[in-house]
Amino acid sequence: MSHTETAQIVAENFFSKDESALKKHTTSEGYASLVTVQNMLPDSDKEIEVEILDEAIEGEIAWVKYKTSYDGKTGIFKLVKENDQWKVTSKGAREKGPF
Repeated sequence: MSHTETAQIVAENFFSKDESALKKHTTSEGYASLVTVQNMLPDSDKEIEVEILDEAIEGEIAWVKYKTSYDGKTGIFKLVKENDQWKVTSKGAREKGPF
């Protein structure tokens, strides 16, 4: 699965609150970070659409900028390769991506 496909699955499952799917496509740090934020969101039964806006790969790290129909805001995922699979991870406090 590509880094953009992984980012799309994570964004969709984040808003639908499918924690088992999130766990499958994130590192342990990324999962913990996403679930913390997810618990602050109100439940939604809307179908969430995800649009990939930009992407960049720097060696074993990928960045994906996306927008969702949930709130129309953009977000950025940092992905790393873990066991030959792209997984969303948490971004360092001062870490800057390519966009």
